[in-house]
Amino acid sequence: MSEDVRTRPAYRPYAATVAEVQRLSPHFTRVVFTGEEFDLFGTAGLDQRIKLILPLPDGTLSDIGQHDADVIDAGEWYSLWRAMPLATRGPLRTYTVRRIDPVARRLTVDFVVHHDAGPAGSWAEQAAPGQGIVIVGPDQRSENRRQGLDWHPGTARRVVLAGDETAAPAICAILEALDASYEVDAFIEVPTVADHLDLAVPDTFRVSWLPRADRPHGAALTEALTAWSATAGDVLARAAAPRRQELADIDVDHDLLWDSPEDSEGEFYAWIAGEAATVKGLRRHLVQGCGVDRKRVAFMGYWRLGRSERQE
Repeated sequence: MSEDVRTRPAYRPYAATVAEVQRLSPHFTRVVFTGEEFDLFGTAGLDQRIKLILPLPDGTLSDIGQHDADVIDAGEWYSLWRAMPLATRGPLRTYTVRRIDPVARRLTVDFVVHHDAGPAGSWAEQAAPGQGIVIVGPDQRSENRRQGLDWHPGTARRVVLAGDETAAPAICAILEALDASYEVDAFIEVPTVADHLDLAVPDTFRVSWLPRADRPHGAALTEALTAWSATAGDVLARAAAPRRQELADIDVDHDLLWDSPEDSEGEFYAWIAGEAATVKGLRRHLVQGCGVDRKRVAFMGYWRLGRSERQE
């Protein structure tokens, strides 16, 4: 491996342009971006995190070195962004790659849109072909190009995924990357029945779209995962920790709720993401209620009630 690859930063900024906008459902909008250097974009897929540096209200884009090879190679984009005055610094939000085609230089991102959308959701509502944006994502040439992935099932082939609409793009990307050797249950809570999205997955995968309607956020997801766990006793018993595990009482209003244990041996793996309080409860149910080894459960609090989007 060349010195260039070994030292190249895992993430870099890309200059991008909106190519297509498609309203998938009442609460999902798909935006396809193009970029001259997307042929270098990391292709790990799964739940790959990226950063969007949104335009300012007048359309101005933050200059974080997206056109400067020296800045890109030095990995200085974040320092440049942080040093900008707030008035001229584009909002930074975290999203998930839905699909990347480096040959065609096309990157797809699905956005959740609703009546009280934050900066990124509001931007997606008005997005149109030709608009510019800055996207920070993985560099396929980097040795650490798989940085930003939280899906680490190891040897597990019996997997469960659970999340709300903010986790739906990641869950969908993961599901479409898996083959029929996996036994899969996926539970996705969405605002309405019309937010059911089409997926290209094996017929054996059990994917449940759970419309929230007028129920509290997370209620349908909690009910579904609890009911599933009552039928999966043998699987969960084999995934049990050798002794009872104590979990710290994380304050989701102030502390980061995020842990994605590295790949390990085992039959079972759970991936949970979305609203922090719901994620906390689901993780506690699996680990303390069902005894699942905490090393077999990845959990990510993408957001919390009162704050609408994944941020810096």
